[in-house]
Amino acid sequence: MRLQDIAVALSDYEVVLEPDENTPEWWAGAPSVTVSDDGTFYLAARMREGKSPQGKRGYEIRILKSMDGRNFTAIHSIRREDAGVSGFERPSLRRDPGTGKYKLYGCTELERGWAILKFQDVDHPEDFDAGTARTILVAEHPKDGFVNVTGYKDPVLLWDDLRWHMFVIALDTVERIRHFTSDDGESWQSVKATPVMENSGWHNFYTRPASLVPLPVGYLFIYEGSNVNWRDPNYNIATGLAYSPDLEKFIDLTPREPLFRSTTPGDYDTWRYSDWIRFRDKLYIYFEAARPNNTNEIRVAVIDAEAYHPYG
Repeated sequence: MRLQDIAVALSDYEVVLEPDENTPEWWAGAPSVTVSDDGTFYLAARMREGKSPQGKRGYEIRILKSMDGRNFTAIHSIRREDAGVSGFERPSLRRDPGTGKYKLYGCTELERGWAILKFQDVDHPEDFDAGTARTILVAEHPKDGFVNVTGYKDPVLLWDDLRWHMFVIALDTVERIRHFTSDDGESWQSVKATPVMENSGWHNFYTRPASLVPLPVGYLFIYEGSNVNWRDPNYNIATGLAYSPDLEKFIDLTPREPLFRSTTPGDYDTWRYSDWIRFRDKLYIYFEAARPNNTNEIRVAVIDAEAYHPYG
């Protein structure tokens, strides 16, 4: 399947979760999905209101479950006030293949930049305790007079059968992708001091991680970004694809233009925060997309698993 064919296939979607208010700046978004051994889908979403200052509008991480990957029911809520944070952005929900427990990561803005959070592991996603949230990755803020990373946010997690990988947005003057690894999901080491991809081409303003899909050889790396010439590139985010043979080198497959934009745009074309989950012979693609009235919702599209190979 050609890359453009994947874009066409993903325009056939179902709505998973709408914002709690159908009012501009209210969003249901940033989905992260994992599947249990018995085929139950669990989704963590960031719920966002439009009244607080920007960066502090994520009022809840909502956990939902589904037996088919399409129809979800809420089973748990982690509120920002219960976690003792000013607000949430993208969560990451994963199941530890070694322990069988579920891991939940998040992010919040501290006094000195964004930081990655982690909640205590649990046997079932409905048992996450808001009071166990703690910071596990914080920027160092060196005082050398140069531009430095001021925070990390929006974690994307992958287990590769040897270790955990976490790709995050690193904030300096713009947003770039940084890569960390861990043996236990608790302590993280930087892979290298430079960003994973260049902020160039259509994504010359922001370049951010979205998701990873293991291939027979290498990985499909889904990234998102925006252009300095777009209207409001802070929030007008689109999505492209890259290929990595080893999670060290990344080849941009869509350098000239994004592959995915909202098919129902208003002021925004936003198609972002996607999570690509292979289950049996299907690939479930969850993503946050703009609606015509400047609200965002979570959608899912399902395609044949073999269709996503970048050289297929």
